Amino acid sequence: MSAVIHIEHLSKNFAGLQAVDDLSFSVSAGEVYGFLGQNGAGKSTTMRMLMTLIRPSSGTIRVFGKDIAHHRREVLGKIGAIIEKPDLYKYLTAMQNLRIMAQVSGLQPTDAELLVQLDRVGLRERAHSRVKTFSQGMKQRLGIACALTHNPELIVLDEPTNGLDPQGIADIRNLILHLSREDGKTVFVSSHLLSEIEMIADSMLIIDKGRKVTEGKVSELLNPSHTLVQLETLHDDAAREVLRSSAWAENVQAQENGIVLKMHKNDIPMLISHLTHRQVQIVAVQPKHSLEDFFLSLTTANQNVAAYKN
Repeated sequence: MSAVIHIEHLSKNFAGLQAVDDLSFSVSAGEVYGFLGQNGAGKSTTMRMLMTLIRPSSGTIRVFGKDIAHHRREVLGKIGAIIEKPDLYKYLTAMQNLRIMAQVSGLQPTDAELLVQLDRVGLRERAHSRVKTFSQGMKQRLGIACALTHNPELIVLDEPTNGLDPQGIADIRNLILHLSREDGKTVFVSSHLLSEIEMIADSMLIIDKGRKVTEGKVSELLNPSHTLVQLETLHDDAAREVLRSSAWAENVQAQENGIVLKMHKNDIPMLISHLTHRQVQIVAVQPKHSLEDFFLSLTTANQNVAAYKN
């Protein structure tokens, strides 16, 4: 598949603060691409640069094969976006808000066309209700409808489930899946709700302190052969020494809060046997294979890997 977004060596410095540091990645056409990172990792800054709201310190951003710095108007005309919360007129109806956003894009839609847009996000029955009566989830869905008025090829959503209750989160999740699978849209979405990204994303990128930690297909990154195993012993220092001189040394990922190894889940009994035969007293062995576990292991422990191996 062709790359809808292609970013190379992107950096942004704010008065000495390196918010984004040499970031490179690609988003393929038609996929849901999850953009993950802890608060302050640089997600929103990256999205703002993608939408030309701020200028990069260095690097290039190509969207639909064109440098966004030189083809801004043409490229942005193919993008629908919500950065942070949607800007809506609270004392106007959903229909009126949608019409205004369509007119900003140079369109003059009929009432029937606007109702189709509202139907896509499950708000047709509230078309003539004032936005001030909407729940946060309904506002988010209306914001997405506004972003879709000009039928964009790429949809950029920054934390679209922020502040939503479980039903609102489920509504946004189903909408994103529909946009991708039924409408063929490319969706670039950031979130701190890792379980949601795990359910909807085809690919994902994890950044930490502005730098890329890992990128790839969700199915490959969460492959059973890459199960994370958290090991707790009575004497972790002794256990590390045993592992350091064994075939398991390359599997070690971290050394805080016990020891974490990445391995195939079928090899866990062999690991336990190896350690017990060397008088390592094991307290707990906990396999982990969720996106949350994977994310936390990379963003909080990746800096310890080099220290261990050295």
